Amino acid sequence: MNLSNTGSNFTTAVYRDTLNTAIMKNVITVVLCISINYVNSTLVYTFTKHQVFNVNPRYILYIHLVINDIVLLSLFTLLQVLSYIVYTLNVSLCIVLLMIATIASLNNPLTLAFMAVECYIAICLPLHHTQICTVRKTYVVIGLIWAISILSILPDLFVALATEPLQFFRSRVFCLRDNVFRDPNLTVKRDVSNSVCMVIVWLTLFYTYFWIMFAAKAAATDAKKARNTVLLHGFQLLLCMLTYVFHLIIQGLTYLFPNEALAIRFTASIFIQVLPRLISPVVYGLRDKTFRNHLKRYLFCTTSASTHPQTTQKQGIKSSF
Repeated sequence: MNLSNTGSNFTTAVYRDTLNTAIMKNVITVVLCISINYVNSTLVYTFTKHQVFNVNPRYILYIHLVINDIVLLSLFTLLQVLSYIVYTLNVSLCIVLLMIATIASLNNPLTLAFMAVECYIAICLPLHHTQICTVRKTYVVIGLIWAISILSILPDLFVALATEPLQFFRSRVFCLRDNVFRDPNLTVKRDVSNSVCMVIVWLTLFYTYFWIMFAAKAAATDAKKARNTVLLHGFQLLLCMLTYVFHLIIQGLTYLFPNEALAIRFTASIFIQVLPRLISPVVYGLRDKTFRNHLKRYLFCTTSASTHPQTTQKQGIKSSF
């Protein structure tokens, strides 16, 4: 452990890995980031190139999830690499990066919850689906998701601005949320708000997917695929929900194994912040026939002829679940 003097009254404890460990961690993180972001960026490109996707509320919500994954994974990798190169960051810059990352990470569970509702309406209320789930309403929902996520982090910023001296925002710290939002009440607020969101999202998940599973068992067509999709969405939501208890997990494991703080934080970050981004390409990018047909051409830069619009639209209707 080194003590980094910031040139002011603030001193930050910086825990540093050995050179070999640091190289290994950064190589793993960067390789995962590039690989996952390449696939996810191809999904976004595919979405923008074909109308069958951008007029379907389910695909719109899905691509919103993918974009958040790209943002979150890029920021996570950037912060980790910077933490090994410069060790500490300017507090103001750290706050901006952490706020963007926090918003993106909270967007994902909320998006999955609304995707569950959309699936519920499509399967259990099919006659009302086109009236309830329109493109315009879908973008309104996305705006609501962003508003909720932004409102969850704004109090932290306002409290920091009101309680911290100006000198603090010019100092340098190891870029962690607890190091820049230091008021103990903010930790309580974060845990309470995360718990409330977790309960609401899980109640939404159980209610909607219970009826989806019930309908899938009763249906004779594509029942197996529907059940598998439900299970994948549930697993994806489970991993995303770990975002809410990320700090509690780190604190608990660090308390049990105080000498392994760096390894615990890295491992927890990989399993909670990185690996869940692998599920999104699998659920739609690989399992969905419409996405898969176009994705193969863009992903591997093949020059096969494009699918006829009529065929694409029919495939989109059949395989959108």
